[in-house]
Amino acid sequence: MADRPTTPRILPNDSPDEAAAALLERTLLRDGKPINIFGTLAHHPALMKQFNRMGGQLLRNGLVPDREREIVVLRVGANARAPYEFGQHVLIGRDAGLTDDEITAIRGAGPMAWSDDDRALLALADELHLDDCVSDETFAALRGRWSEPELVELLVLAGFYRLVSGFLNSAGVQLDDGVPEVDLDRSPAEDA
Repeated sequence: MADRPTTPRILPNDSPDEAAAALLERTLLRDGKPINIFGTLAHHPALMKQFNRMGGQLLRNGLVPDREREIVVLRVGANARAPYEFGQHVLIGRDAGLTDDEITAIRGAGPMAWSDDDRALLALADELHLDDCVSDETFAALRGRWSEPELVELLVLAGFYRLVSGFLNSAGVQLDDGVPEVDLDRSPAEDA
């Protein structure tokens, strides 16, 4: 596996054009400044607009409850060894009700007695990471709880955050102030 960049390959856009500046005003800010993912995406305003639309749908208007969404997002980030993605979603996951012990277990660094429903969400993320297809067994377990629209959302959620993780890793987007740095030197899916 490739080492993750320790410095930005693409710096956040510090002189955005009018379209990017308008988008940045509506993103997550820290100390009056857009967080690094959005500053980096601001180099391509048209893409950033659609990216934010999809991400906003999944984060704010999704069918899947916040806690379960964050189990999937965090596991995808851990499997991708994406420190920015994982760190940002540690904060979001805590707000969604995940405990620090659960977050540690999601990254494969601690034991946890997961419910069958939670185990199926972790398996979905792991199987998509390893083979780009959820097994029949895992899909049957998911179908036991989730409706078809929710299943569609879970699959898209995992895929979207794989895309996000690859972008963040490859662009070398650096952690924002206040985001926890987490050791992700191995993928939990490969240990499962």
